[in-house]
Amino acid sequence: MATLLRRLAGRRCSSGPWNGVILRETHSRTSALVPRGGSPLLLAGDGRPLTACCRAHSRGQHTQAAGPVEVDVKRLEGEDKGIVEVLLCRHKKKNALGYVFVSQMKNLVSTLSCDSAALVVVFRSLVPGVFCAGADLKERAGMNHAESDLFVHGLRSLMTQIALLPMPTIAAMDGVALGGGLELAMACDLRTAAYTAQMGLIETTRGLLPGAGGTQRLPRTVGIALAKELIFTGKRVGGQTALEIGLVNRAVEQNQSGDAAYAEALSLAREILPQAPIAVRLAKEAVNRGIEVDISAAMAIERMCYARVISTRDRQEGMAAFLEKRPPRYTGE
Repeated sequence: MATLLRRLAGRRCSSGPWNGVILRETHSRTSALVPRGGSPLLLAGDGRPLTACCRAHSRGQHTQAAGPVEVDVKRLEGEDKGIVEVLLCRHKKKNALGYVFVSQMKNLVSTLSCDSAALVVVFRSLVPGVFCAGADLKERAGMNHAESDLFVHGLRSLMTQIALLPMPTIAAMDGVALGGGLELAMACDLRTAAYTAQMGLIETTRGLLPGAGGTQRLPRTVGIALAKELIFTGKRVGGQTALEIGLVNRAVEQNQSGDAAYAEALSLAREILPQAPIAVRLAKEAVNRGIEVDISAAMAIERMCYARVISTRDRQEGMAAFLEKRPPRYTGE
């Protein structure tokens, strides 16, 4: 146990004080350059630095890009400050996971991974009736075997990037989430869905198998036997069934504007927002790392994360607020 504790102590947690995890994809146009003594310089798919984009985000504006914007970002203000929305907006292709879409998503996720101002991230679609339709099959058909394998590897890495974001993430499914679209949602910590939404890992109906984490995350979410049934049959389920089997956290009736799942995700984000940010991030890390090891090692992980929150100003503020019978005012320090 002492050896395990020393090894865990040597690992830097992505949360504190909020060092983000940045995964670099050497086989794609997305890249991260780290100037000497400086912060990572993120490049868009066409090679443009994203620093100007980040400054625009800090003012609550949307991404400004030279080419078509297929994935955008929006920072909420006022009482919702700290909530960041990742907007899926590839309208003509129903948010299909094409090269540009994936490249832009990687850039945004890399930016968010080291953003201490982002307390909760909500993934939502601006395409009516669709969260993400999955693979761009027309684009994929033009790839040879090696290119297809490389692209799917990059897609799998993107889902890992999303899963490794240090802050809580929520996927709002107001429409279909199929194949890679559901894999994207499962890479998030929490999921909301409209009853009318349809979701499923349908790859076996196309002669494939889930290749962006679906064979691993679905069993961890709904259990092995049910995951096998859903993957083997390629079955689709609605929002109510998804709630009953534990695939989503909340399911609601769709509203006239078609964004009921988003509204529920926003409500959930607002419940998380007042909590101590460092504590929430470290709790996420403790759960995610602990679930992959035996119970003894998991307890050691929890101990390490707990030890790192003790010295924070937020913990002191939480105790003071309790004693003074007032709401805490957390600063993320």
